Amino acid sequence: MLRTLTNAALLAAAPLVLLASTAHAQDAGQWSFQVGAATDNRSKDASKSDGDPFVFGTAEWESASGLFYGLGGLETIDGGGSKLENELALGVRPQFAGFDFDLNVAHKYRVDADDGYDDDAWEFTADMKRSIGPASARLRLQHSPDGTGSTKAWTWYEGQLGWDFTPKLSGSVAVGRREQDNAIDYTGWNIGGSYALTRKMDLELRYYDTDADVPGEQYKSALVAGVSYAF
Repeated sequence: MLRTLTNAALLAAAPLVLLASTAHAQDAGQWSFQVGAATDNRSKDASKSDGDPFVFGTAEWESASGLFYGLGGLETIDGGGSKLENELALGVRPQFAGFDFDLNVAHKYRVDADDGYDDDAWEFTADMKRSIGPASARLRLQHSPDGTGSTKAWTWYEGQLGWDFTPKLSGSVAVGRREQDNAIDYTGWNIGGSYALTRKMDLELRYYDTDADVPGEQYKSALVAGVSYAF
């Protein structure tokens, strides 16, 4: 019942996100960009690059109020014969009762995937965040009615706690659960930190693991190092 209700809520929010973004298209807003690389492409604590290094790039537009945004991104992967995945997303970031929310809908597409491979998916994400001094917390709910490949509907639940040790150094730990149709259910977790080497460049070191007992690199534990540059 809980899964049915949360899925329905995410699906219902999608047209509101699209409508709000369209209604505020006249807001000039501002653009930001980010590029980076890491020793593994981890999503929901599992590898999307079969344990190999990857590179990525994103472009984001944000309204002057900070409420509405849209983004596009590219990242290298290894799945279904595809080596590249693109993403387009629209979202809103409202504030309420001291909490920050992030609600978005994204479409992901795997370029040049094998014939017969399900190469695209819609994903709906809802984040609720709160920061008090150096401490922060986030709850995340994600759902796709039909994932890529043989995976059908899936839902991801995650809780994260963070701490800013200095203006440049921060750390966090997160635990999540993924429930999937036609694929393995698993629990994953990660712990690590990031350091602002400069105002625009961040270094990150994070350890990932899952309880999935599956051959291959996708669900294995890994220590991942990465670097990103924002401009």
